[in-house]
Amino acid sequence: MAGAGKERARHWQYAELPGVDLLRARYVQKTFVRHTHENFVIAAIADGVEVFHHGGADQYAGAGSLALVNPDTPHTGRAGVPEGWRYGAVYPSPELVAEIAAETTALRGAPAFVSPVLDDPYAVRLVHQVLRAAEEGNALAADTLLRVAVTRLLRVNGGPLPERVLRTAGAGIAARARAVLEEQLVEPPTLERLAVDLGTSPFALLRAFRDAYGMPPHAWLTDVRVRRARRLLDSGVAPAEAAVSVGFTDQPHLNRHFTRIVGVPPGAYQRERKNVQESRREILVPSGAWQNMQLSQTYAVKTAENPTPPSYGTPSESGWPSDCPVSPSG
Repeated sequence: MAGAGKERARHWQYAELPGVDLLRARYVQKTFVRHTHENFVIAAIADGVEVFHHGGADQYAGAGSLALVNPDTPHTGRAGVPEGWRYGAVYPSPELVAEIAAETTALRGAPAFVSPVLDDPYAVRLVHQVLRAAEEGNALAADTLLRVAVTRLLRVNGGPLPERVLRTAGAGIAARARAVLEEQLVEPPTLERLAVDLGTSPFALLRAFRDAYGMPPHAWLTDVRVRRARRLLDSGVAPAEAAVSVGFTDQPHLNRHFTRIVGVPPGAYQRERKNVQESRREILVPSGAWQNMQLSQTYAVKTAENPTPPSYGTPSESGWPSDCPVSPSG
C-alpha cells in the first residue's frame, strides 16, 4: 500500500462550462470497476500508463496519449505501470459534443470517437490547458480551448455513434429485466426471482443482459445507483441520505462504490459542487495574467488543425490547486 499515499484527485465543475465535468488525478493502486458515463470521457495522460478494458480488450494509454470513451460505454481502469498514471480529463455532455460537431465538422447525427486510444500530445496539452483555464477562472480561455480540443479529436478520430442493434432472442428479455431493475432500484429481486418472472433461466438472463449492456445485472444496478446518487449530491442531498435513497445500505456502502466509479469520495465530490453553486452567485474576475492573454477567433480556427498551443503548460503534480486525497471516507 506504499503508493496509495501518493494518490490524489479533484473532480469538479466550472460554472462557466455547463454540462462538463473536470478531473485531475494521480492514481497508483486505484482500480475502476466496470462502469459507464453519461458524458464523453476525454482523458489526457501526463505521466505513466493507464490500462482500461474497453470493447472486449485491454487498451493502453501512455504519456502523450488520450483515453477516449463514448457515453454509456462500459469500461474499467487501472495502472499499467508500478508508478501508476497521472492525467487530466474533461467530460463534455453528448449535447455539447453534438453542437461542436455540427458547427465545425462534417459529422451529422450523434458523433462518437472511433478509437479508444489516440496518440496526440498536442490534444493532451489542450485538455490540460482547459483545466488550467477553469482553475484560473478564465471563462473565455476554458470555453475556447475545450471547443478547439473537441473539434480536433472529432476531426482526427470522429465518426457516427454506432447503433447497437441486438438481434438475439434475449434482447427483449434483457430490456424487460432492465426496466424491472430501474423500477425496483432500492429493493431489487434476486437473479433467480427476476428470471422466473421473465420466464427464463438465471444463466440465460445473465448472458442476455451482458450482451445487451456490457455488464451483469448487479454491476449495472450499482452503476445506475451511483449515477442517481451523483444527481442527488448535485442537488444538495447529504451523502448518507443519498445512499439510502438509491438503495445502498448506508453511507460507507455508497462511499466504497462511488469512489470505485467516480474516483473521489462522495463528500469531496459534493463539496466541489457546492463551490460551483456559490461561484455562480459571484462575479468571476480573471487574474491579470489571464487578462493579458489574447485568444482570438482566428486562433480557435487555426489551432483546430495543428499549430502550437498557448504556453499555459501542463501543471506539475505539486502544482495542482485544491487537490483532495483519495480515501474511502466522505
